[in-house]
Amino acid sequence: MTRYLLAGGGTAGHVNPLLAVADRLRRDDPSAEVVVLGTKEGLEARLVPARGYELVTIPKLPFPRRPNAAALRFPGEYRRAIRTVGTLIRERGIDAVVGFGGYAAAPAYSAARKAGVPLVLHEANARPGLANRLGARYTPWVGVAFEGTALPHARFVGMPLRIEIEELDRAASRDAALAEFGLSADRPTLLVTGGSLGARRLNATISERARELTAAGWQVLHIQGGRGELTDPGIEHYRLLDYCDRMDLAFALTDVAVARAGAATVCEFAALGIPAVYVPFPIGNGEQRFNAAGVVRAGGGILVDDAAFLPSWVDAHLLPLLADRGRVAEMSARAASAGVRDGSDRMVSLIRSGLSRA
Repeated sequence: MTRYLLAGGGTAGHVNPLLAVADRLRRDDPSAEVVVLGTKEGLEARLVPARGYELVTIPKLPFPRRPNAAALRFPGEYRRAIRTVGTLIRERGIDAVVGFGGYAAAPAYSAARKAGVPLVLHEANARPGLANRLGARYTPWVGVAFEGTALPHARFVGMPLRIEIEELDRAASRDAALAEFGLSADRPTLLVTGGSLGARRLNATISERARELTAAGWQVLHIQGGRGELTDPGIEHYRLLDYCDRMDLAFALTDVAVARAGAATVCEFAALGIPAVYVPFPIGNGEQRFNAAGVVRAGGGILVDDAAFLPSWVDAHLLPLLADRGRVAEMSARAASAGVRDGSDRMVSLIRSGLSRA
């Protein structure tokens, strides 16, 4: 029996690929033991036990960015976290540590190195995070979701996708999707989503142009997320939702999307051949712009700054795109050419290589 410690979490961008890999490991070898290392504050605290995996938590330890009291405490707390993970590795007989970035990952990487256990990494973003920049120095087994990610030993494996996305048959799911959202079978669908946290600019701009979009012969499935600041204007063929638990069904209907450029979003759209207007999150280290770069170069997406995504941009660019069904079909094919559906299999293959050559 092979025992794995999967480390990472915090956000969906870390947790979802972790769970996709865990599911594939367990599917391929039902006798495998999978333990997940995370924190009590991250999404993993809810999602990992709900998926049936054991979660072990350690304190959340942000890397200090400035000299203060927390920075003085950090070295001792970090060493304690490494010892805690090292004890877990030893007592549970862990055969390999697989890291996905996030607060829990860095101590696991150091503990794996100290214990002499094979370490395999996955980096979901085109611009790698701090934990994986550290971990990639310790191992030759580094999988990345995007070509050109600047990590030592990086090899392209794509994004491990949720099974419901990886195996989605869009045509076969169409009737169920139409029933789920109460949409029309004779209109193409524009999906608008800023993710669970929402995207104020996307929401305001699309809401302001809802009548023009539906008058162009399209229907709009608008998942606003966040605080639900919009109210439904009652426009025919415009469907406003606060949240969506069945994104697979939403994707089954989508002909064009408008969305942020989170790593999972970009990879899921490309894998399914969904052309998109990407509006990167304007705050942070800019990784969302890099996430979308490959599919945009391939011709499967359009990149627009958050500040520029205004009703005038919809008039000048989005409405003409929606009116050109030939261009939409070409963009769909180009998006699919940049997509990967077997990221979970590729990542598991990398893990097995690390185990066999350790």
